[in-house]
Amino acid sequence: MGELKSATLSTKPHFAILDGLRGVAALAIVIFHFMEWVYPDPSRNFIAHGFLAVDFFFCLSGFVMGYAYDDRIRRLGLAAFFRLRLIRLHPLVILGSVLGLLGFLFDPFAAHPDLSDRANLLLTFVCSLCLIPLPIMKERAFNLFSFNAPAWSLFWEYVANIIYALVLYRISRRYLSVFIVLAATVLCLVSYRAGNLLGGWSGPTFWDGGARIAYSFLAGLFIYRANWILKNGLGFVGVAGLLILAFLMPFTQWNGLTEPIIVLLYFPALLVAGAGATLSPGLEKLCVFLGKLSYPIYMTHYGAMWIFGSYLATYKPDTLHLSLIVVTGVVFLAGFAYLVQVFYDEPIRRYLAGRR
Repeated sequence: MGELKSATLSTKPHFAILDGLRGVAALAIVIFHFMEWVYPDPSRNFIAHGFLAVDFFFCLSGFVMGYAYDDRIRRLGLAAFFRLRLIRLHPLVILGSVLGLLGFLFDPFAAHPDLSDRANLLLTFVCSLCLIPLPIMKERAFNLFSFNAPAWSLFWEYVANIIYALVLYRISRRYLSVFIVLAATVLCLVSYRAGNLLGGWSGPTFWDGGARIAYSFLAGLFIYRANWILKNGLGFVGVAGLLILAFLMPFTQWNGLTEPIIVLLYFPALLVAGAGATLSPGLEKLCVFLGKLSYPIYMTHYGAMWIFGSYLATYKPDTLHLSLIVVTGVVFLAGFAYLVQVFYDEPIRRYLAGRR
């Protein structure tokens, strides 16, 4: 089975620029999470739309899912497909949960947590390990996953993978386009109701996450199947610059309109451009590195965010010190994610793939 997989994928082109864009989006998320602690008022946050990186992830995911599995899922079978996805995704779900629990228990800048209700604490941790939403911790703002908030998007990624394996890989582009129109309509309704597309991470906004992944995942899958790859000379730097502009878009009263435009049109267009852009040889290693770093940093950084928030509330540092802390924090978290990738994620995935 492993030889078949290698032979199949080796004949396909590698979209290294898309790897690089995924890394850029992941770093934008980390910076956004730092800055939302510094500026609770999003209108003052220079990267106020960094959270839209998740929607770009979803669009990339649909494209990559079609690229990797459309032509071989029938040979693999459902059981093998789900094993492959668990091996790829779940080791970091587990590590992110453990790091989040440790950060909660040993935060040096917060009061000692109340451990009187140990049953609920254990239940929350077990649900986090198993990727079961449980928004019951007030101390963690009723996140779906109290010990690792970003796992909400992984929950929906799992749901999308299941639906892909059961339904989406079988259907034609015509039916896929119908689903895309329906999903776009729902996304616009969610944005109109909430005034933005920030939801999905908490209990009250749970279904907003479903609306966000539904459109973007389907759009990415459609782009792959339609072979919408536009050859261009933007290169990695050009496409990455255009992606970053979306995250830097100001947070205004028009978010309910501008954010759906970004998600419905701009991100798919960037995916088309990124898949067709010519990559300079000197930047290929950078793109591959950023792509490998993207998932570890996304799944391991948030425990540090709560500690940063506790420090901020306790010491109220000035702007200069805050700037140094944020820059140092991003570099440290990137370095830590690299170590996680090299010494935890990749070895575990190799071991599990070998046993399979």
